Amino acid sequence: MAGDPHSSQPADGQEDLAALRARIDALDAELLERLSERARCAEAVARVKRSQESNPVFYRPEREAEILRRVREQNPGPLSGEAITRLFREIMSECLALEHPLHVAYLGPVGTFTHLAARKHFGHAVETQPLASIDAVFDAVETGRAQFGVVPIENSSEGVVTHTVDCFMDSSLQICGEVVTPIHHHLLTHAEDLGQVRRVLAHAQALAQCRQWLDAELPHAEREAVSSNARAAEIAAQDPTVAALASQAAADHYQIPVRAPHVEDRADNTTRFLIIGSGTTEPSGADRTSVMLTTANRPGSLYSLLKPIAESGISLTRIESRPSRCTPWNYVFFLDLVGHQQDPLIRECLEQLRASADTVKVLGSYPQAAT
Repeated sequence: MAGDPHSSQPADGQEDLAALRARIDALDAELLERLSERARCAEAVARVKRSQESNPVFYRPEREAEILRRVREQNPGPLSGEAITRLFREIMSECLALEHPLHVAYLGPVGTFTHLAARKHFGHAVETQPLASIDAVFDAVETGRAQFGVVPIENSSEGVVTHTVDCFMDSSLQICGEVVTPIHHHLLTHAEDLGQVRRVLAHAQALAQCRQWLDAELPHAEREAVSSNARAAEIAAQDPTVAALASQAAADHYQIPVRAPHVEDRADNTTRFLIIGSGTTEPSGADRTSVMLTTANRPGSLYSLLKPIAESGISLTRIESRPSRCTPWNYVFFLDLVGHQQDPLIRECLEQLRASADTVKVLGSYPQAAT
């Protein structure tokens, strides 16, 4: 009816929808042009660096950290800060690949949480190389077979990854970044029923992080530690009596059903990973410095190490001790300080530490993880 106020609404709605779609098409075209312009700028940066520097450095962790921090702060919504970070990370990854391809080694195989951390930090345009051990990742970077490596350092539930800490004792590599990622373990198996599972395989840390769930749901199954969760998934893919604790990515890659999702004992289960490389990193404005210290086993030695840090007001976010492997009952201390070694407070603190410690080795100053 002509006088019905509702009679024209469908047509108006169609017109509004058509107008919105046209607007989206126009924005997509504008985005495409801007992305292409950014990529051309990246190519120009590469040309300038090659013409002006004998050994140009293309990947600058502090520069990427500054960009990601800025876009998160300027983000007006409705996209979340996490979504914006993820989008810009991939844009930077693709642009960097135009400048100079990156080769990144990580604790493999494909589908490990370290693999996911590498993708989260570097994006999907880098060339990744899965390796069988943390030692192998360090070796690949030290010998130049990879420019960077990704290794786990600590878990919020189970603490430090001692193998990674020990590798720094004999390595000249620097920490140039960190990644913090939530860890969600799923039980993967081809078994139709949990009662058919005879063995549960995973990395030792994953088994520890799911201990309570395994005690309650799979008390009859033998638990076996393997080199990685992805390796566990590889084995479970071939044997229906085996279950693996692994990521969704591992389930997809090895085509194993998820029989029980999120079996970690703590919902806030999180792991911190380190990015290792051969070069130093400039200040980004929100940094962390990792230091390795040794001191003689005498009364008050640890106090003398910590005193300069406390008096300077520097935040100490982590301290670990490991056997020195040189003298029985002597220890190496690993500290994380908030700030960059070029900051006046950190620089002065390091000078005081050198006066009281037997050795002081700065493992790197690097941008704090973008969440």
